[in-house]
Parts: sequence; C-alpha cells; structure tokens
Amino acid sequence: MRSMLFFTVSIGILAAPVLTFAQVNQVKTTLTAPSQTTRPGAQSALSKCDSKAPLNVSSDAFEGDFETKEGIYTGNVVVIQTVCRLRADKVNVKIVQGKPDEITADGNVVFATPSGTATGDHGIYELEKDPPTITLTGKVVLTKEKNVMRGTLLVVDTDSGLAHLTSHGAQGGRVQATLQPTQKPDTKPKKASGSDAPASDN
Repeated sequence: MRSMLFFTVSIGILAAPVLTFAQVNQVKTTLTAPSQTTRPGAQSALSKCDSKAPLNVSSDAFEGDFETKEGIYTGNVVVIQTVCRLRADKVNVKIVQGKPDEITADGNVVFATPSGTATGDHGIYELEKDPPTITLTGKVVLTKEKNVMRGTLLVVDTDSGLAHLTSHGAQGGRVQATLQPTQKPDTKPKKASGSDAPASDN
C-alpha cells in the first residue's frame, strides 16, 4: 500500500512542472530543417505567443517514467500557452531539473492561434531556442482566413508570430497556395427600384 502511494505521489511531482513552467531546451530529434540549397519557402504571420508564460496540459491519460524523466500524455492532448493552443493524439514531455526540456507531439497535430491554424503529422516545441519555435512536419497545411498554403515543413517563431513554410522533399519542392483576393465593399449608390419610388399624390 505504501509503495502504491509513493508511486502516485511521484507521478504527481513529475507532471506538476508541465503545468507551471514554460522553458524548453533545444530538441534533439531526427526532424531536420531544410538545407541551404533548398528552394525558398513562403512566409506568413500568426498571433504571438508568450514563450515565458505557463503551459497548461490536459489529456485523457498520463504515464510517467522515472528512469527517463519523461511524461507521456495520450488521448485528445491539449497544450495551451496564452493565446496559442497545440493539440495532438500524443505529447511527450521530458523533464530536466523540474522543467520541461523537450516537448514533442504526434498524430493529428494542430497548432492554433487567433489569426491562423497549422496542421501536420509531427510537431516539436522548442522554447529555449533562439528564437523559440514550433516546428510541424509531414503533410503541413497553414490556413489563415480563406487562404490555404501546403508544404512539408513549417517553422513558427512563437514570440514574433512569423511562420516560414517550405516543401522540401515533396514532388517539385514547391509550396502550394490558394489565396483569396480581398473583397472591396460596393460603394456605388443603388438605383431606386419601382417599389422604392415615392408614392404619387394622385
């Protein structure tokens, strides 16, 4: 009974920093940025996130590994930081010295801000990188209002909101975009119809 209680309390200690700290070291992963020889991508802007603000995490289930110092959140995982929201099927958080050191997201990854939404197969949140970034890879789709852009690698500077999309590795290596022109309001006065004409006194 005492060992079960110790395990439960320890899990709580491992999970707690994820809800109160917002510092993540540079992620070491197999996902790499495009080389200098790749075609230039497209730039856009999303809402800014405060990389120093607390992270709030919710999920259907949680598992803690004391050997690797990792917390694994599964099932409709939502990570919220100020106005930014990261959703995924699975989120892995590595804890170093009581703080999140590496956050990775897999499966139906969605990064949403008030000004736009990006989706991908995999995601990495690097808060201590200069600048702090969220990187989405796989089949990446960036949507802003009615404008849609597609590629394979999206890097978002969360402090500035600047987003850079490339299509490295895809056929043709080119970003695909569908942009809707701005609709100008009709300022011309409307002609009065027969039903709008003033009634005759006769």
